[in-house]
Amino acid sequence: MKIFHDEVKKTEDVLLVSKPDRRLLPKVPDKEGLRSNIDRRRVQGGNQSDNISNLIANDNMGRRYLVDYEVAIEYVLPDKKVKCIGRGVDISTTGMLLEISPEVAQDLAQAAKFNLRFTITPGTMPEGYEMKVNIAAKYVRLGQNPDGKTLCGVEFIESLAQYATKKKNWYMLSVAAFFLFFISACILLMRAESVLYFKFNKILYMYSIIAATFLLTRYLFASFYRPVPIDKNYTPGVTIVIPCFNEEQWIQRTILGCVNQDYPLDKLEVIVVDDCSNDQSFEKIREVVEELKSKEERYDISNRLHYIRQEKNAGKREALAKGALMARHELVVFVDSDSFLEPFAIRNIVQPFKDAKMGGVSGRTDVANTYTNALTKMQAVRYYIAFRIMKAAESYFDAVTCLSGPLSCYRKDLIINYMDAWLNQKFLGQKATFGDDRSMTNFILRQNRTCYQDTAVCNTIVPNGYSVFLKQQMRWKRSWLRESLVASRFMWRKEPFMALSFYMGVLVPVLAPLIVLYNLVYIPLVHRVFPVTFIIGLCLMALLMSMAQLFLRKSSTWIFGLWFCVYYEAVLLWQMPVAWLTFWKTTWGTRMTPADLAEMLKKNRGKQERA
Repeated sequence: MKIFHDEVKKTEDVLLVSKPDRRLLPKVPDKEGLRSNIDRRRVQGGNQSDNISNLIANDNMGRRYLVDYEVAIEYVLPDKKVKCIGRGVDISTTGMLLEISPEVAQDLAQAAKFNLRFTITPGTMPEGYEMKVNIAAKYVRLGQNPDGKTLCGVEFIESLAQYATKKKNWYMLSVAAFFLFFISACILLMRAESVLYFKFNKILYMYSIIAATFLLTRYLFASFYRPVPIDKNYTPGVTIVIPCFNEEQWIQRTILGCVNQDYPLDKLEVIVVDDCSNDQSFEKIREVVEELKSKEERYDISNRLHYIRQEKNAGKREALAKGALMARHELVVFVDSDSFLEPFAIRNIVQPFKDAKMGGVSGRTDVANTYTNALTKMQAVRYYIAFRIMKAAESYFDAVTCLSGPLSCYRKDLIINYMDAWLNQKFLGQKATFGDDRSMTNFILRQNRTCYQDTAVCNTIVPNGYSVFLKQQMRWKRSWLRESLVASRFMWRKEPFMALSFYMGVLVPVLAPLIVLYNLVYIPLVHRVFPVTFIIGLCLMALLMSMAQLFLRKSSTWIFGLWFCVYYEAVLLWQMPVAWLTFWKTTWGTRMTPADLAEMLKKNRGKQERA
């Protein structure tokens, strides 16, 4: 496990660490066609270069992660039975690299197979693989590290995915499926009670019915969602635009992820727009671009990767608009400067555009620093449910209401068409400086379809401290409130069930603070009744989120879905009325934009005057 240190943050981010490739761009197809993305150690039969789905599956299976595991090794030879200890150096779902003594290495080369026991600790492999492992393996090859220590490559007899399914996934899925059914049934029964007692408190029971209907239908329609399959012959031209402001730590990794795509060279370009950063971001951008130009000439970097610097800080929308105007291709992908694309993200995200009415597509955003602390684990569950359940349900009706900033794709002609209105958007007389993704989605959604592509994946860095997290959530709520009001003007023209679900989705969180106060404060104080039913309802909704995470992702983070729901009711819920009263604020809170800087200087002057 490797830890990356952010000088700005007090907490260090824990990230997955992939084994470095000797090439900067291992996934990019070359002009000459001399190299394919197929790792021949993992190909089993047939010409898999013709099957892009197999290619992606094999790539995921063979992806290696640097680790430091103690591994117990057991093997039997004709003349002896040996138990010893080695160390895991790197691991994939199909095999492992062990650091062992030369004598043990010679023995393993002679053994037909042997047994390995080790523990995959959280954060060293993708979510869902954390577990104790007792697996058979066979010898593959021998080598040495730079220090001269003996390294032995071994292949698992069955993949870790197969092992996990046999060892733990079957009962985890069974338990999760049972609880999902049980929780849904309980919610339905409780809402049936609301119907029976409706006449005694029409407003309260109507809210309960609406909230339950909204929640359960989202989960229901998400179960019917399927991503658009890949057509390997459909590769429209794509320009990736990366807006950057004060992102010196992550911008190079973001750029490499965008360029390192399995996509035709002549169909993909990347444009980085630095919005006059006041840290070392621009120098980092220039450094990685020049390195790629010098080391990866065969990939036509000079014509496919460009960067510019704004003369003054104009905001994220201006940076995105600048990149879109420079784009030479028909589709434009927006990627946040702290988000990292998977190698097949672009190939996946373009597929829905085979539909001529499709105007925009959102990819899936996973949390890159999930295992940093409890806060990031909580956000990992929230992100996954927000995308795989909420966006998936909206996508079933081709009406996703937010094409998220970390990874979203639009038709360029639509961006140009709405650009002036987007750049000059005002709300109650105040210029809209954030919520650019929801705002552009609303422009697109008026006349076109929008959808979600679960197989287009990026990983993003989320706040690891509560102060920054709360500021981010306040900004999101302000933009959600603004854009929900905007969308309310036209969503009624969409598919009736989707329109009804949308309006319920606006009503439920807006009224939630009043409902919570009524049930947890007014009822106990005035009527001397403990709100058992209300608390049970909250617990059931929390369990529904957690069980969905367990069922779909099989991750140990599922428990933090419960923590998120508690934290939401105790803290985040009360940001809603504050957001209404402070809609005019333009500060981001998560980075020092000019608005944030001005706010900080204003506060400092106030403190000095009071002193």
